[in-house]
Amino acid sequence: MLSSPNFSKGNGLLPAVVQDVTTEKVLMLGYMNEEAYQKTLSEKVVTFFSRSKNRLWTKGETSGNYLHVRDILVDCDGDTILVKAHPQGPTCHTGADTCFSEANQNKLLFLNQLLQIIRSRKNASPETSYTAKLFAKGINQIAQKVGEEAVELIIEAKDNNKELFLGEAADLLFHYLVLLEAKSVELDEVIEVLQKRHRQD
Repeated sequence: MLSSPNFSKGNGLLPAVVQDVTTEKVLMLGYMNEEAYQKTLSEKVVTFFSRSKNRLWTKGETSGNYLHVRDILVDCDGDTILVKAHPQGPTCHTGADTCFSEANQNKLLFLNQLLQIIRSRKNASPETSYTAKLFAKGINQIAQKVGEEAVELIIEAKDNNKELFLGEAADLLFHYLVLLEAKSVELDEVIEVLQKRHRQD
């Protein structure tokens, strides 16, 4: 936590933005008083102060769609709370993923999950997974596999079978990420190179 909320502001109620910790989508906005904030901290489930009901209200207490807290941040002025949570079901009472009618998806962030899985296989037994077996074969075999997948993608690019093309594209991306991990290179480092080139373009 960067700082503590200042509940002397806003007549004791501070806005609390809830963000999905995985997709980074904003799920909803509620208000917390100090009691709701402390209850959220202790129980790790988001609790607000309901202005209409004039009482504490735990999100999901009737629907079962709780917001499980992963992290809480407070802004630089101490008057806004950011809750990073894992939603248990849709957040909005209408049944929508978010209270802003957005789909709670960010498929690019799946790459972060995949990178963590690949990293966890790096020192695992080769008998436990295909990825661990790749790492056990060494950098030359991994690099060769990336080359093979690149060639297969090029071949599929010349045809009009989208399903096969997507399959080969996924294979190439996966093995490329394995190669980065084998070289102890972060994907962020590659992105930084692209960003520098973009600024110079």
